[in-house]
Parts: sequence; structure tokens; C-alpha cells
Amino acid sequence: MSVSEPTLPDIAVEVQSAPFSMAYGYESALRQRTDIGAIVTFTGLVRDFNETPDVTGLTLEHYPGMTERTLTQIAEQAWQRWALQAVRVIHRVGDLSPGDPIVRVLVASAHRRDAFEACDFIMDYLKTQAPFWKKEHSKQGAYWVKERHTDQQDAERW
Repeated sequence: MSVSEPTLPDIAVEVQSAPFSMAYGYESALRQRTDIGAIVTFTGLVRDFNETPDVTGLTLEHYPGMTERTLTQIAEQAWQRWALQAVRVIHRVGDLSPGDPIVRVLVASAHRRDAFEACDFIMDYLKTQAPFWKKEHSKQGAYWVKERHTDQQDAERW
């Protein structure tokens, strides 16, 4: 019986102002692999409502360097908790309009349950731990978005 080398986590994190495609992450996660049986993705979009019913835009700010490190740490935690083959996280910053994609999380695993749970975990922790700040713009003016109590509750279940 041979002892296999531990595989390094296949994790990629990006924070950028440029738009990303809805196919983001698939090609790099698959790379002609046959050990992946499930890919779960989540894509968050800018809504035209939130704290006010007439959101016209969103400005996302972040702490460069720290944000990427935090997202990587969250992905690594998921890697340790579930049997995963690949994790991709991309998050936009800057000025966005309703309908624009903000965040995309892709999780690949041999089995669907691991992929679903890890993707959910990553989003819950991203919402509560990653250093992003949202300013919404509405017809009444701009305001900073407050943290939701439900986001913290979602993260605490893990």
C-alpha cells in the first residue's frame, strides 16, 4: 500500500473591479479532471432594493491585501472541513449597477453534499468576515449598508 502525497488546496481568490463571466472558474477547476462529480456555484447580484426600495447603484470598497487574505482563509477553512477538489472566489469592488454580478463562489467536489455545504459556508463567512463596505445609492441619496443580524446568525450555524 502506497502513501499518497497530500494535495495542496486548489484555491483561487480574486478581487477586482472588472466584470466576470458567468462561466468564471469552471475551466480552471476542471482541468480535465475526472475526480469531480459536482460543481456548485453561487452568484450574487446587485438588487434594485435593499434598505430603500429604489437602489440605483452600489459602491463596494475593500481593504486591499487583507480582503484577499481573508477570502483565502475562508476558502481554506472550507477545504479543511469538506472533501473538495477546487474552490474559486471572485468578488467585485467599485461602482456597480442593479443586475451586475458582485460575487461568485464555485466549489468542486466528488459529491454534491460537500459542494453545497462548502459553498454555503463560504458565503456565510464572506458576508460576516471579509472586509468589504457597501454604499448604496438611491433617489434619496447615498448611505452605508448596515450589517444584518441574520448574516451573523447564518455564520454561527457552522
